[in-house]
Amino acid sequence: MSPDPRTSTPALPRASHAATEHLRLPPHAPGLRIGLFGGTFNPAHDGHRMASLTALRRLQLDRVWWLVTPGNPLKDNAALPALAQRVRFGRKLADHARIHVTGIEAMLRTRYTADTLRALKRRCPGVKFVWIMGSDNLAGFHRWNEWRAIARMMPIAVIDRPGSTHSSVASPAANWLSRWRMAESQAAAIAHARPPAWIFLHGRRSELSSTMLRQQAQSD
Repeated sequence: MSPDPRTSTPALPRASHAATEHLRLPPHAPGLRIGLFGGTFNPAHDGHRMASLTALRRLQLDRVWWLVTPGNPLKDNAALPALAQRVRFGRKLADHARIHVTGIEAMLRTRYTADTLRALKRRCPGVKFVWIMGSDNLAGFHRWNEWRAIARMMPIAVIDRPGSTHSSVASPAANWLSRWRMAESQAAAIAHARPPAWIFLHGRRSELSSTMLRQQAQSD
């Protein structure tokens, strides 16, 4: 993965409500517990859905938002499908009333995760946000822009992913965060924990990855 899977965002032209619906902020209210799950979702797959359902159940969240990035500024995005297309596919695949798929980062014009989270906290006062990431992301979290600021901004839930269980908990970021790690039995309390606070969730794992699915599509 790249050091920080967030986005650069071009200026948006005037458009109809239908054309910009995927850029709108999902419904929210003070007191709700909402998980934020970011990525390119190119394409979204059952592994994303499984991780979201795990977070909803184990963390007792009210919602999970998939933050579909317009494009990674550190990668060549020439072949990246349009944001609206990835959001539509994500919604079709998620097919769950409590999973909301949005391209809100394009409207916020934020480049990095830390900037996105600051903007969402300003726009959604009183919401109890939890940042959700796979254990493969934790392994490289120390390379993200302002990663310590992210950890101080909201609690983090790490979902176990095949091939990164041990490397993630031995990573520089996990070592720095170790003093604030909560026991897995405390998962239901993470949304109300004062950051820095994080938890590592074990459970059912999917072998699927977006990279694998793209490679299979190219082979076919």
